[in-house]
Amino acid sequence: MALSYKARRRWSLVILLLGLPAYIVAAVTIMNLLDRPPFWVELAVYVGLGILWAVPFKFVFKGIGQADPDQPRDDA
Repeated sequence: MALSYKARRRWSLVILLLGLPAYIVAAVTIMNLLDRPPFWVELAVYVGLGILWAVPFKFVFKGIGQADPDQPRDDA
């Protein structure tokens, strides 16, 4: 079932306001449980995790910055 534009906008807001901070806290907590690795390894892990969080939500964020395609155009 495809999500409507409004539903995708709402879900993207929920993901950004609640999911992303929770993901950041989880990533930092897991990294703190390990002994401090070298800087380049730590940087690579954070960059990888920064990209990895968005992959499952790609379909939600796709086209959110565009105008609503379901809204009728007012060509006067």
